[in-house]
Amino acid sequence: MKGVVERFNEDFIETRRKALHKFLNRIADHPTLTFNEDFKIFLTAQAEELSSHRKQGPGLLSRMGQTVKAVASSMRGSAVKNRPEIFTEMSDYMDVFNQKINLLNKISHRVYKEKKDYFNEMKEFGPIHTLWSASEEDLEDTLKGMATGIDQCCKAADKWMAALSESFFPVIHEYLLYNEILMGVLKRRDQIQAELDSKTDAMYNKKAENGLLPEEIGKLEDKLECANNALQADWDRWKHSLHLDMKAAFGTMAENNLSYYEECLATWESFLTSQTAADITLEEESEDQS
Repeated sequence: MKGVVERFNEDFIETRRKALHKFLNRIADHPTLTFNEDFKIFLTAQAEELSSHRKQGPGLLSRMGQTVKAVASSMRGSAVKNRPEIFTEMSDYMDVFNQKINLLNKISHRVYKEKKDYFNEMKEFGPIHTLWSASEEDLEDTLKGMATGIDQCCKAADKWMAALSESFFPVIHEYLLYNEILMGVLKRRDQIQAELDSKTDAMYNKKAENGLLPEEIGKLEDKLECANNALQADWDRWKHSLHLDMKAAFGTMAENNLSYYEECLATWESFLTSQTAADITLEEESEDQS
């Protein structure tokens, strides 16, 4: 029941909307997917037309997901002979990147959890100091000032957590999925090469009718060339997007950290200044009385 309610939460809907908007922009910017008929229908069809089109069978994204899962399952653990060096470098890069992005994901969520625990604990201190001030006449202003400072720091922490959820987590999650898809595409490319190598070996060893194999080999060579070109183009595009998105995500996170600590520092500096001024006033009043 809780999950159903949260689906209609305004913050959840807005976060979901931004993620889907970014996803559609990714597809629209892709030189091949942007011309896909299913994508065009999704953007232009009316609600009733979209429903009828969905009944015709799985769409572009469903087919892509099924293909990647099938290829990943069939190719898991296999190696390709004579794979071009550039694709070996891609595979090595994605393996290392997968480890780093997963580690970054775990660390960022741990930091968020620690901040959330700190936030929940701080929220209890504000009311405690307010109640305390009612029973301490001499410390009333000081305790109320501390309660106000704690409340302001809680608001700054809440803002910091919201910024992390909205601007950092989605980027990390996106590139976790992006890396998995690229690894699946690379395995699909390797599968084509493995099939080509197998048929080439069969032709040279005369294990099949030579009249059929040359035509099949020619088709596979064309297919492999297309796969190589498409993968290299997507690879360059992916690394460019990765650089820009990660730079923006870390830059935004750094700005949010600075803003958070500056707000907290300003809050307590203001509190200390007010206490210093109060002490000076008390000393002057004491001197006047004497």
